[in-house]
Amino acid sequence: MSGEIFRKSIHISSLAVPILYSFFSKAQVLMFLLPMTFVAVFVDYGRHYIPWVDRFFKWLFGPILREHEQDNSKKLISGGSYVLISACLCILIFPKVIAITSFAILIISDAISALIGRRFGKRPFLDKSIVGSTSFALSAFIVVFLSPKVMGLPVEYVIGCIAALVGTFIEAVSVRLKLDDNFSVPSSIGLTMWLGYFLLTLSSDPIYTKLFTLLMQ
Repeated sequence: MSGEIFRKSIHISSLAVPILYSFFSKAQVLMFLLPMTFVAVFVDYGRHYIPWVDRFFKWLFGPILREHEQDNSKKLISGGSYVLISACLCILIFPKVIAITSFAILIISDAISALIGRRFGKRPFLDKSIVGSTSFALSAFIVVFLSPKVMGLPVEYVIGCIAALVGTFIEAVSVRLKLDDNFSVPSSIGLTMWLGYFLLTLSSDPIYTKLFTLLMQ
């Protein structure tokens, strides 16, 4: 449990990304995030081929690595690298409001659900536990209500909450789908939110067209 707390404390530090993105432009954030991601992935993957890099990596991060992340035969990158990759993709692909919300849910809800699920999770729910997934969903709802909105319309909160439930489900089936939830969760939330905003434009109400136009700016 102590290793998981340490792992999630590092994970939660990634909350700096959506916070910074709230105040700076896409180009400014990517200016430092892309090189950081490149170096992290290069070292993370290179450790499987360079012994001294592997020894240094495991000395530094060994206590918080999952079993599959330590297995050099599988040549997998760690969850930390997936977090950075997800951050870059969210910022590159999604509109700003969606990127901030989806990535913030990943960081906060994943940490909360992992800690509560490992400590109190008894009854399974798909690949996770009922209490863990419930914690994920509830904390994701809080993030939705606190995250920035385009116009602050009630429907934006509905879209965010639906996306949060989709993210909860994807997180719960990540093992059987063989997906790293650091990648699948923000992607699924972002795509759901984007689709939700787009579907509003099919309405005859011009306010929703304006909402989508502002979202895409």
